[in-house]
Amino acid sequence: MNRTAFVFPGQGSQRVGMGRHLLAQRPDLVETYYRTADDVLGIPLTRLSWHGPGRDLDDPAVSQPAVLLAGLVTLDVLRGQGVEPDAVAGHSLGEYAAMVAAGVLEWTDALRLVRLRGELIATVDDQVRGATAAVLGLDRRVVARLCSEAAAATGRTVEIAGDNGPGQTVVSGQAEAVARLMRAARAAGAVRVTELKAGGPFHSTLLSGIEAEFTEALITTEFRDPEIELVSSVTGARISTAAGAIVALRSQLTSPVRWTEAVHVLGAAGVDRFVEAGPGLVLGGLVRRIAPHARVHATNSARRLALTTAAFAVADSTV
Repeated sequence: MNRTAFVFPGQGSQRVGMGRHLLAQRPDLVETYYRTADDVLGIPLTRLSWHGPGRDLDDPAVSQPAVLLAGLVTLDVLRGQGVEPDAVAGHSLGEYAAMVAAGVLEWTDALRLVRLRGELIATVDDQVRGATAAVLGLDRRVVARLCSEAAAATGRTVEIAGDNGPGQTVVSGQAEAVARLMRAARAAGAVRVTELKAGGPFHSTLLSGIEAEFTEALITTEFRDPEIELVSSVTGARISTAAGAIVALRSQLTSPVRWTEAVHVLGAAGVDRFVEAGPGLVLGGLVRRIAPHARVHATNSARRLALTTAAFAVADSTV
């Protein structure tokens, strides 16, 4: 036991100003990451991340590289203070940051991939008007049945897009079918049903049309075998080779997120401490529901980052 996993958040955790608290400690990282990202992508990612407007930051082609960048800067700051992971995992988009942390991808290659991923997903959303929603308080099998019924009634697509934890299922698909599913879930007794600002029909078969182009980008990018334990949120299993990493990133376009399984796999490997490395607090909350006895740390503000690094310093001093 006493092993630590860094977990990286995905789409939906973006907010204007994210990551700026990290640079108060490490101003050198502005040039290392943010200015470099602006040059690599040819867009003002720094300005959009720090100043918005929010509607632009919600565009998947912007939010995905912006969230990745915030996670990578957090990783650098934590490592600079001597906090290292024994294992890593990422929720959907967060898997790219996890692969950088594991030595599988160079960070600029990951940046290019998520920018393309976001652009391709945005084109699908323009064509089919997608939507994503979270359903709390219903068994996943019930949600699956309601998805089938909503799809049949509307002639549109709605599917399970993620198992985020006990009683929390994410659905994705075409807006009309998702809206019907949301009404049906409330009628079936869901504790809460919330539409998410995802910016596209994530993790659904509606994205199958972009798989070929994205696969081309994956196979022309250099991948390496992981240097530390890397658990996939697509398969809920460990990734041990470069080829396995490519397959996971390709599969996650149309496959549901299996976050519950990923956390259980980490726990079975002796992980009892989780650090949410990046913006937001969602993953920490999910981990607490899945593994109630785990210690969970956040990094999304200066205060929480200081508490996290202090906790690790105390732990190290008692070893």
